[in-house]
Amino acid sequence: MIDLETLVRPNIRKLKPYHSAREDFEEGLLLDANENSLGTPTQKLDGLNRYPSPQQHQLRSKIAQFRGVNPKNVFVGNGSDEAIDLLFRIFCQPGCDRVITTPPTYGMYRVSAGIHDINVDEVRLDSDFQLQVDTITDCATDRTKLLFLCSPNNPTGNVLDQEKVDQLIREFPGIVVIDEAYIDFSEQESYAQMVTRHDNLVVLQTMSKSFGLAGIRLGVAFASKPIIDYLMKVKAPYNINTLTSHAALEAFRHLETIRQKISEIKKLRSELRNALDRLPLVQHIYDSEANFLLVRMTDAKKVYQQLADQEIIIRYRGDEPGCENCLRISVGTRQENKTLINALKKLSL
Repeated sequence: MIDLETLVRPNIRKLKPYHSAREDFEEGLLLDANENSLGTPTQKLDGLNRYPSPQQHQLRSKIAQFRGVNPKNVFVGNGSDEAIDLLFRIFCQPGCDRVITTPPTYGMYRVSAGIHDINVDEVRLDSDFQLQVDTITDCATDRTKLLFLCSPNNPTGNVLDQEKVDQLIREFPGIVVIDEAYIDFSEQESYAQMVTRHDNLVVLQTMSKSFGLAGIRLGVAFASKPIIDYLMKVKAPYNINTLTSHAALEAFRHLETIRQKISEIKKLRSELRNALDRLPLVQHIYDSEANFLLVRMTDAKKVYQQLADQEIIIRYRGDEPGCENCLRISVGTRQENKTLINALKKLSL
């Protein structure tokens, strides 16, 4: 069992959070928050003269219902990047503590660590892009507070072996963070419902991918109640704006459409893979349970640049460990995928 309190920074344990005007009352004759009582400049923005809910009870309840968890185990943030940032603030003492990442992986973990002056120990995935559990546990010290795992992984697209992930949740001496940004495109079950069984588990998700709402910047963290309480304690008072919460709640009224689009993206992913596999310049296509493919190509950097010159934008990932000469290609519409394939056929390498 993890003693969570010993992992939390002492100043965070003692912190008295800001008590915002909307903590106590969200309805009534509101003359407490110095809002503009005369309203917005246009009826199209009606209601935006008032501060949003700091607790987001309705949105958290809707997400909890969708994922089969309790609302008390749900945190919503300004993208999953906010939750990542807050985890560093809560658990990591600048200049002293360490975290572990498993490259190739999402680059924001290292960026956020750099912002907070936290040392990063990298334990690379093996040649199959799977976890090296013994190396990770050997790498952990008494100053190691967070372990970041991404499944399905970005940029490789594969899911991490469940037995190895389970072992790390049991044995890692700090907080295990599983980033599930692409989980809805996968056949693997989410770890979200496991957070009540493991005090040291945090699961990150987002509405940017499967929900098609990257523009509203809404991320979700699932965790034990003590961790959620700390996230709520440290976050900005009004971190989720009214427009974002309205858009997210509206999306939950269209779940069947979302599921249909997820299914269509999986079909398009298969079609794109088959089309790429027929191209002479393609050396290898990695298995993917996300909405993108990692593809090793002949002279990938040149391919990337020639496509960019035609305003076809993909992502060069050749600088990531194990991804030499690799490009990450998001699954587009059927016509967008066709345009990409036709362009690849005409490249001069």
